[in-house]
Amino acid sequence: MEHVDTDASGVVHFSRYSSWLETAVLENLDRLGAGLDALARANLELAVVELRMVYHAPARFLDHVRVRARVERVGPARVQVSGEISRENPDDVPRCASGSLLLGAVDRSTGAPSLLPENVRTTLKECTARAEG
Repeated sequence: MEHVDTDASGVVHFSRYSSWLETAVLENLDRLGAGLDALARANLELAVVELRMVYHAPARFLDHVRVRARVERVGPARVQVSGEISRENPDDVPRCASGSLLLGAVDRSTGAPSLLPENVRTTLKECTARAEG
């Protein structure tokens, strides 16, 4: 977290939580080989279709936070992910925010909705299966 993430009183601005969740999702997808690079090779990118955040307790400047994200559902053109942002110190209120993102594949040239490549869908479905197992 950086000072720019907070307001004048040192509380993390509400908009940062959704950014952290999106970053965690994209970094995990990249690590699995199903991220932005894999999509770019297919002339696709992910667009946020829907975003929901619930705020439970504030994070503050110099807090260390952990972001956990998981794939909930995979469709032909969309993937639903959820996540939680919490302070790392277990003595603190554990959860700062929770939320979900619905991401849709779009053609990079036209912006039109498009199907996810089969290899990306397979990788995402494996993530869902691991989370359920």
